[in-house]
Amino acid sequence: MSKSITMSKIKKFKSDFDSCPHCKTSMNALTRSKLEDITMNWDNFRLIDHNYSTVIKDEMKKTTNQKASGRCWGFAALNLMRINLAKKYKLQNFEFSQSYFMFYDKLEKSNYFLENIIATCDLKFDDRLIMWLLQSPIQDGGQWDMFINLMEKYGIVPQSVMPETVHSSSSRSMNQLITRTLRKFASILRVEYDNGCSKKELREIKMDMMNSIYSMLCTFIGKPPSNFDWQVRDKKKKFIRFDNVTPIDFYKKHLGMKLKEKVCLIHCPMSNKKFNKLYTVKCLGNVVEGQIITYLNVSINEMKKSAIKSLKNNEAVWFGCDVGKMFHRGLGVMDNTLYDYESFFGVDSNMDKATRLEYGDSQMTHAMLFTGVDMKNNKPTKWRVENSWGPKGGGDKGYYLMTDEWFDEYNYEVVIDKKYLSKKTLKLFEQKPIALNPWDPMGALAK
Repeated sequence: MSKSITMSKIKKFKSDFDSCPHCKTSMNALTRSKLEDITMNWDNFRLIDHNYSTVIKDEMKKTTNQKASGRCWGFAALNLMRINLAKKYKLQNFEFSQSYFMFYDKLEKSNYFLENIIATCDLKFDDRLIMWLLQSPIQDGGQWDMFINLMEKYGIVPQSVMPETVHSSSSRSMNQLITRTLRKFASILRVEYDNGCSKKELREIKMDMMNSIYSMLCTFIGKPPSNFDWQVRDKKKKFIRFDNVTPIDFYKKHLGMKLKEKVCLIHCPMSNKKFNKLYTVKCLGNVVEGQIITYLNVSINEMKKSAIKSLKNNEAVWFGCDVGKMFHRGLGVMDNTLYDYESFFGVDSNMDKATRLEYGDSQMTHAMLFTGVDMKNNKPTKWRVENSWGPKGGGDKGYYLMTDEWFDEYNYEVVIDKKYLSKKTLKLFEQKPIALNPWDPMGALAK
């Protein structure tokens, strides 16, 4: 058998296509219409219903909008926090400053990157780890533990105190220029190391570099406040004012929520991972010497059980998934059977969850918030999702529908308060975490 595609084989391919009863009709349709419109399964489309048996009482009416940035993980976490703050002060609507958390995240990621460069100065420039570090040092993405690090160190402020800017809402140009600068700094540090500089001396050089990064971030996003006055009216129009508040005080005294009491559960059935084991990811983080990323790998039923407990107790749930799979943005629906690709193309491209992860077909790409679940005969059938693409971002004014079957296949992570986990499960977090490679799909949300 020939290794190449011969012309005789091309002739056979063409003959097979021409003799196919529906291929020409499919070609005519698809060359003039979108794939998602042509392949949509009508029987599932007609059953879309944004009503749920359980929805948290304090769900916010207006969804947030991350715009042209990859800050979904931070938006989802801030959306979780704002529910609690709005409940505490009886607010109609509220948003934390997404640009404030972004500023310090990029500052800390820059330092984290340069520290990784210093730690790996003895490796060649084309080592896989060095190439991975250089790929995207201040990416917009992140993970739950990284968010905790920022809140604990810097606190947070209302959006009214530090609003969005052009470059916080559309981060590409900022990321490109700062990334280029950091790559240059990395080259300087490695050259200085080769010339005999100690790591202590490299860190002195690094701090001058960080001064430049701080200045660039101020120019792109604005200078973050050290204190502020906050005034607002509640649902009954009662005026509330707090003077000279620090970001740390706003987080610790006004939020009324202990984020550090929440932990990450993942469902990752890859052959190189075991259930009931704790994992971390090498070289992935933001705050040096901060809380490391940790995940406990559990069954899909364990994830669901804890999430349902949280929602029934009026607490939303942060989660990470692969949002682009079997998804319609306009309808705001995530459903495994929404599209019928197999009948249309005559090709079965389905894989199980483990195979998709191991062969690069799926990974965590987006973080959102569960605010409801529909239970039937004590089993979940669908989940209500608060996204961060704005009220006009599809679905029910920015709220999406996820079928329970989609949860099984494409949801990978939930953040759950410890009080909803059994003592047996909590005990598993005492393990020493197993370190995954930086490029593992369980680290992809932070890229």
